[in-house]
Amino acid sequence: MNLWNTIAVGFKEIWAHKSRSLLTMLGIVLGVASLVAMAALVKGMENGMRESMVAMGGADKVLLEDQEVPPEQEHLAEEAPGRTMLDVISLRRSAPLLKLVSPEMELDYTTITHEDKMVNPSECVGVWPAVLDMNLHTLEHGRFFTDLDEENANSVCVIGTGIRDELFGTPEKAGREIVPIGEVININGQPFTIVGMFTRYEGEMDRKLRELAKSKPAEKQAGPSRMKGWGRRGGWAFTRKNMTVYMPLNTAWLKFRSSSGTNGMPDPRLSSIDVKVSDMNRLEPALQQARNVMMMTHRGIEDFNFRTQENQLDTINQQIRNARLSGGIIAAISLLVGGIGIMNIMLASINERIREIGICKAVGASGFSIFLQILVESMALSILGAVAGIGASYGLVKIMAAITPTGNAPVITTDAMFVAVGFSAAVGIFAGLFPAIKAARLHPIQALRYE
Repeated sequence: MNLWNTIAVGFKEIWAHKSRSLLTMLGIVLGVASLVAMAALVKGMENGMRESMVAMGGADKVLLEDQEVPPEQEHLAEEAPGRTMLDVISLRRSAPLLKLVSPEMELDYTTITHEDKMVNPSECVGVWPAVLDMNLHTLEHGRFFTDLDEENANSVCVIGTGIRDELFGTPEKAGREIVPIGEVININGQPFTIVGMFTRYEGEMDRKLRELAKSKPAEKQAGPSRMKGWGRRGGWAFTRKNMTVYMPLNTAWLKFRSSSGTNGMPDPRLSSIDVKVSDMNRLEPALQQARNVMMMTHRGIEDFNFRTQENQLDTINQQIRNARLSGGIIAAISLLVGGIGIMNIMLASINERIREIGICKAVGASGFSIFLQILVESMALSILGAVAGIGASYGLVKIMAAITPTGNAPVITTDAMFVAVGFSAAVGIFAGLFPAIKAARLHPIQALRYE
């Protein structure tokens, strides 16, 4: 028999035992579906993590954090100044490799009220306008703070859409855009006028869901609880930005830190100093330059540390690798179990066809032709199972997308499909080798005498 006849006979044998072949392929179908779906889930997770990193400022953002003084400086711990405006001014003047320096003074345990509504923001911070470029904020309505607001410590604020949704209602529920510019809210009992509002921050999945909700008004009316508070949906970075309230730094200092320092004086310490480097290729020299400036302002006390987004990127990559490895091992085990099922069925099929194999050899079929026929049947079962598994993976991914608690939608990749099909073919070859060798070695006389 030539190759095409061998393949044709193999498929005819599969078709002749449809139920048995379908059950045999089921292990491969489940293995491939789990492998592709796992890869899609990990890809969605990766996209969400990278979206979050970009939303929080990008790879060129560096956080200047407090840390415990080194053991050799423990006797100077009481003199550690922490992060202050002196650090900010010195970094701006003496660190030319930094293009942006943004001080922040965050309020603790903040409660915001308006009439009978109340909300706890993810962060309520006194800032400079540099925070817009630092955290990649986009102002959609109103304005940001001016130098006059900062100088006079005016009681003005800029809010995220999540704060708007909680205090004034959502556009989805109201059926119109709600812009609370000029409204007065109370921040820890102090009245503040809203002068600006950021755009809505959301991932790709949330954007699609919101557009779908707009296109189906019946669903919007039937399930208002589902549409409420879009600022709360999605990844943690988008939620944090949507639930943000900014006020002038000087306002936060005078209105909320006046009684938190020593001797009745305002507390001069900042909660955060963020910087951005001018050139990512010169990240290390820029950080060294900033460290030298900080060592001077802190009189040699090293109570600070720099945390880069590159460190976060390394962490993300490590988490993705671990997830891929764990899911890949589980899916590979599923495919191997499916391969064992194929091997078992092929051995049973050979026992049923011993006389047929004997007749084929008696009329001139070579051992290699018999070997190839059995191997083709095994590979056909595994490849057909792989194709069916890819189809099943789409349904599995849709189910996961519907029940996933985050906005990170699973993404099916062609690489995962090729890997799944290739691994299935390898499993088919492996599972068919032993039965094919056994069939090829049958003696025609003994096979013909088999009852």
